[in-house]
Amino acid sequence: MKEKFLALMGSISPVDSSLSGEAQAHLDDLTKPQGSLGRLEEVALRFVLASGSLSPVIKRKKICCFAGDHGVAAEGVSAFPAEVTPQMVYNMLSGGAAINVFARHAGADLVVADMGVNHEFDDHPGLVKRKVANGTCNIATGPAMSEDEAIQAMMAGAELAAAAHADGYHLLGTGEMGIANTTPATALYSVLLGIPVDGIAGRGTGIDEGQLQHKKEIIKKAVALNAVRCSTPLGTLAALGGYEIAGIAGFILGAAACRVPVVIDGFISSAGAVVAMKLCPAVVDYLFFSHLSNEQGHRAVMEALGARPILDLDLRLGEGTGAAIAMQVIEASVKMYNEMATFSSARVSEKEGE
Repeated sequence: MKEKFLALMGSISPVDSSLSGEAQAHLDDLTKPQGSLGRLEEVALRFVLASGSLSPVIKRKKICCFAGDHGVAAEGVSAFPAEVTPQMVYNMLSGGAAINVFARHAGADLVVADMGVNHEFDDHPGLVKRKVANGTCNIATGPAMSEDEAIQAMMAGAELAAAAHADGYHLLGTGEMGIANTTPATALYSVLLGIPVDGIAGRGTGIDEGQLQHKKEIIKKAVALNAVRCSTPLGTLAALGGYEIAGIAGFILGAAACRVPVVIDGFISSAGAVVAMKLCPAVVDYLFFSHLSNEQGHRAVMEALGARPILDLDLRLGEGTGAAIAMQVIEASVKMYNEMATFSSARVSEKEGE
């Protein structure tokens, strides 16, 4: 399994930046003042480079919501009990969750991947079973998982991305479900980006001030306890992460290997993206950060990455909701690139002096 994982990372290349000049010239020739469509032009150019085509296509979109439970939930770091994770998975499978609504609106297919939920699900057409274990171990008392388990989860995510590419999807998105997962995400950010826990730990599902202080102490304890295991990105993921976070990281790696752009959801999905970026920096060329989460610390994370999310709507639900909404902006940008007339073809006069 490790050999396949190393081969996967070795198969990822940066985008072909030689396309940039021609794509930008096309954007500048569209019948509008140059740059007047602002970040939509930036998004279109980024999609051209990520897809590797000067004639980009978005006909099929897919969101994969990765689900997993966390041993650290036993420390009282969430406002909801761990039983909510499988309950919400069932809600998604029945079509009643927020992500179902937004995915339908975006015209995106949705699949839920059970990476490590502490529950055995019956077969369902909207469910992919990739369970590594029934939840991670408690990071406040030891490592979340072994490195082999982390690789297993990442390879499962990579295989889902490769299968989506083979099925003809042109744009992928990430989502997640896992009670207490802001705790491992914060721990990962603290170690991988060097951001103090106090500056990024937030209220998650709605804990009060006392619970927040307790959560911070648990995260600091977990980071200190597992410090010796955190000398590499893989070791850090195994020590402090979650199966769904590992699945997201692998999904990103797999998509990048196939040159398929990926829309990253919020606070938790961004942790998976950080893991993937630390493992293979070239994946950043294929990522669109969908929105600035209302979860405390996401702004600091985005600033540390030099990333500028597409939307800022005070979202903090997760599930892939922000990714679904941002997909529509990306699609609009690509339509603008493909369908607008150019000055060269429309006989529209450009501004004087040009």
